[in-house]
Amino acid sequence: KKPHAFLLENVKNLLGHDKGRTFSIIKNTLEELNYTVYYNIFAAKDFGVPQNRERIYIVGFNKEKVRNHEHFTFPTPLKTKTRVGDILEKSVDNKYTLSDALWNGHQRRKLVNAAAGKGFGYGLFNENSPYTNTISARYYKDGSEILIEQKGSNPRKITPREASRLQGFPSDFIIPVSDTQAYKQFGNSVAVPVINAIAEKIISTLDS
Repeated sequence: KKPHAFLLENVKNLLGHDKGRTFSIIKNTLEELNYTVYYNIFAAKDFGVPQNRERIYIVGFNKEKVRNHEHFTFPTPLKTKTRVGDILEKSVDNKYTLSDALWNGHQRRKLVNAAAGKGFGYGLFNENSPYTNTISARYYKDGSEILIEQKGSNPRKITPREASRLQGFPSDFIIPVSDTQAYKQFGNSVAVPVINAIAEKIISTLDS
């Protein structure tokens, strides 16, 4: 059965992949299935969480089943400022602090790649930073994309709890898996507040 509506999420670069042909195929296929398709790009930081995670969101309504689909509009991004300190835990185990070898390796690699014109580098943030880089499913490897400054010490990785908060999960969300699996799952997750805001707009359209 064809659903009344759907919501898809993907990386922002989907829009320009293969000079736009990939997205055109997806959109045309959905339209051939009798869906009206809407899409927009949002960043997680625009919906209250301090992460610069940009994603494309695709919404479709079945033309036969949803007559008033033209009433649909995407949510308006929030104007509130975000702050990394809002998702940080007060007490963090020393195991999340980078070893001298790993930290020195990050710094050396950044210098070498910068000299070669390559973009690799670590992302260093503190509690007053407005937002972090995007957390990925590879975060468990070395955590280089999001590191937190520590006074008098090497920087540290964010904890699984902090990773969950970066994606908008509530602080009482139960994390029953290992750190490695948690990083993978939160890195692959959607930004909950963005999905929630779009879903409310979809439901409103279906109910009107």
